[in-house]
Amino acid sequence: MLTLNPDVTELDRWVRNIIEVWNLASAEQLTRGRNWYQSARELADVMSEGDVKAGAGVIAALSPMSAWALNVRMAEQAFANGFPAGHPGDALRKAAMIMAGADPEDVLPMSAKTGNFYRCILDPEDEEAVTVDRHAHDIVAGARWGSRDRGLSSKKRYAKIALAYRMAAAYLTERPSVVQATTWVVWTSMEAGTP
Repeated sequence: MLTLNPDVTELDRWVRNIIEVWNLASAEQLTRGRNWYQSARELADVMSEGDVKAGAGVIAALSPMSAWALNVRMAEQAFANGFPAGHPGDALRKAAMIMAGADPEDVLPMSAKTGNFYRCILDPEDEEAVTVDRHAHDIVAGARWGSRDRGLSSKKRYAKIALAYRMAAAYLTERPSVVQATTWVVWTSMEAGTP
């Protein structure tokens, strides 16, 4: 059990909230979370016909405010059709640049969600990258935020939430991406009312 001193900081609360959601994971959810980014990497490799950097970059570029199933469908269609579609402008521009050969690290904001999502998909063993999306935010907040602004465009806020995931991961002796993916699996399942 994680013990916190009586003078609990916001960061301590965030770490505790992450660990509490992690502890709700069933054995099947733990397996899904531990394999999530490896499965996403394999998907990126297949859809891009072996150009995993491009596949991971397009998935990441098209990910903002998209449910995972829609994100995958848009990325698969982009590679099948030769151009991205179905998402607001900037995401399409970034995906098109990546498909045209641009390095995703030159296109995506590497200190934000899409850059970190790309890194996690490209290298599931990455010990630093943390995908902080709306669900990861709500997990640290301990509440569903709905349509309210989460402040994730602030580099400082993003970095602090990512730090909370790294701290929880250290406590759990897991990679930060595994903790994020597993808690995402649990959180989205609870949101959908499914196991």
